[in-house]
Amino acid sequence: MSSSGRQARILVVDDDAGMRRMLEILLRRAGHSVDVANDGRVATERLRTGAEEYDLVITDLVMPDAGGMEVLAAAKAANQEIQVMMITAYATTEQAVEAMRCGAYDYVQKPFSNDEMRITVEKALEKRELLRENVDLRARIAGQFRLHDLLGKSEAITRVFEVCRKVAQTRTNVLITGESGTGKELVARALHHTGPRSDSPFIVVNCGAIPETLLESELFGHEKGAFTGAIAARKGLFAEASGGTLFLDEITELTPAMQVKLLRAIQERLVRAIGAAGETPVDVRLVAATNRDIDAEVQRGAFRSDLYYRLNVIRVRVPPLRERTGDIPLLAEHFLRKYRREQKKKTAGISPAALGRLVSYHFPGNVRELENLIERAVTLASEGSEIGLELIAPLDESAQIPVEPVLGTGMSLDAMIEDLERRALVEALTRSGGVRKRAAELLGISFRSIRYRLRKHGLTGAEDDASEEGDVDAGSESQ
Repeated sequence: MSSSGRQARILVVDDDAGMRRMLEILLRRAGHSVDVANDGRVATERLRTGAEEYDLVITDLVMPDAGGMEVLAAAKAANQEIQVMMITAYATTEQAVEAMRCGAYDYVQKPFSNDEMRITVEKALEKRELLRENVDLRARIAGQFRLHDLLGKSEAITRVFEVCRKVAQTRTNVLITGESGTGKELVARALHHTGPRSDSPFIVVNCGAIPETLLESELFGHEKGAFTGAIAARKGLFAEASGGTLFLDEITELTPAMQVKLLRAIQERLVRAIGAAGETPVDVRLVAATNRDIDAEVQRGAFRSDLYYRLNVIRVRVPPLRERTGDIPLLAEHFLRKYRREQKKKTAGISPAALGRLVSYHFPGNVRELENLIERAVTLASEGSEIGLELIAPLDESAQIPVEPVLGTGMSLDAMIEDLERRALVEALTRSGGVRKRAAELLGISFRSIRYRLRKHGLTGAEDDASEEGDVDAGSESQ
């Protein structure tokens, strides 16, 4: 058993049958589950197919066909958290050290004692367990910053979460505003799924995508023979959403005639299907959204003020990504996991320099643009490699966010100082090509200080955190 009491899965790779058997017996007696492979080629194939999930791989360094370095590469491509130990003869110590540079946990020289092997194995499994706990902790922390499919920890998005949690329990109409790509539909879904209507339908209507001649029928339904082509009666989306939520996206695209008909349905909570003799009551929670300045639309007479007031009982403004740059690392990691899973790729992560470039970018397309960019980066990245600056570089340099803070954005002084610090770190990382020591020199601070600040702002990758595990007082210095 490992020190955590959990049975570990270990793969032993050696072309020496006697060594394989000795290690298998030793490790099984210690309470572990052990598989063996008689050469590197068999081991790499087993790791590549992912048929078994191993905590530790113990491999001879020099073997015919495929050696320990190939096994190491296959293990890390399968899962960066797998620990790999090398077994080596005295003559190949330099190769073993090179293997450690490439990600191996440690190496044991032949001949070795059983006690030496047991101690090294337990230490490797302790590190594996620590990495597992870190992943679980990050998942729990991410859960604190989530509302349904909305994700973020910035002050701007937290305010959205707070409003949604309060309003979700009511049937009050909600108007969601925000730029294209900010996630207005996700806010609508969060309102629906965190409230008492979550088990009922959530119906989406894009008001700008349906011709006016069809929209009335889509919303309210029609009777058989009501118009040419109405060969059967059809229930409208208001009726289909009854008991649930009807989300009217791009509400400002409605024509004046449709605005009048929608207003009556909202006021009376009754709908009349085209060609029907009477009206039908509906119980619908209405959520509308627009990326236009709806107040200006009302002022110029393009949108009815009475309908506006019916919809605008509660307004939720979804902030653009440039107002919540602190959420970019969290969102980027979320999308990275999503597309690694979809594409079945073992991309290692996002480099600090690449993450810095993302944080400094203006993102005119907002969260949708960030998601598309991460999907492209995962698609183009080599198997097992890190997403570096070269995959992020196509971003428009002219759209970089300036380092200077901007007054009048509704941010508190503390938030502005935090934002300025984050932007300065990003700029230094970008200029230094992601080399933290050089970035610290550019900022005139110590390496320990920049390491602490990068962690605080979420600009440190998983590998950086793991490599610094054991550093004392790394997080105690903030100056």
